[in-house]
Amino acid sequence: MLPTSVTKGRSSSAAPRANPMFPQYLRRIIKWQQMDIEYTFWQMLQLCTSPKVVYQHTKYHKQTKNQWARDDPAFVVICSLLLSVATMAYCAAYDHSAAHAVFVVISVLLFHFLITGAIIATSCWFLTNSYLREESPNSHVVEQRVEWLYAFDVHCNSFFPMFVMLYVIHYFVSPLLVAHGFIPVLLSNLLFMVAASYYHYLNFLGYDVLPFLERTTFFLYPIGVFIVLSPILILSGFNPSRHFMNMYFSQRL
Repeated sequence: MLPTSVTKGRSSSAAPRANPMFPQYLRRIIKWQQMDIEYTFWQMLQLCTSPKVVYQHTKYHKQTKNQWARDDPAFVVICSLLLSVATMAYCAAYDHSAAHAVFVVISVLLFHFLITGAIIATSCWFLTNSYLREESPNSHVVEQRVEWLYAFDVHCNSFFPMFVMLYVIHYFVSPLLVAHGFIPVLLSNLLFMVAASYYHYLNFLGYDVLPFLERTTFFLYPIGVFIVLSPILILSGFNPSRHFMNMYFSQRL
């Protein structure tokens, strides 16, 4: 059978394609015994210390499984559990009722991690497939596209170090960060700037490893925005720690 040509250009649609791995991925979420927990914790450690190593292993995964995305939902499950535990710790320290604490845990898990992650992943998935794929010089080369599950993996990888900074480290220094004065404003803005910048740096690494994408430095641009915006927020007296803590625990601050 003769190979069919692939249409060139950025006009090709980025509409979702049927992914046979997605139903299997969802089914494995409730099968703890099929998850590689040890490897997941190793990845989490490396994302905080040597993130390039994680994406080097992503290349190996592509060679062995013929897909960029994880087929193991362990990372999402463990990250969700850790986020829930950290949120419960905040509720124990700052909340005023058990019912409200349940609301806080569910809302943080859904909106801070899953729903926001799905929106970011979908945006990056659409952007990369529509505008950042390289033009193939050979019309008979198989077209490569970013998988939506991989885009969500990139978000999860980028989220974990930010979780460590803004949920774990922030928890222990929160009495200082939510206080009034210039020093809490300065430290809070610096912590949020570093966390957000590292998130976007890992986002860049996740797409830069894909050989069929170009101009992936686009994902580093938000870091420049944070660097410029942070001094402005500091001089204006805006404290992001107080702002976000007041969203959930205003009666205790």
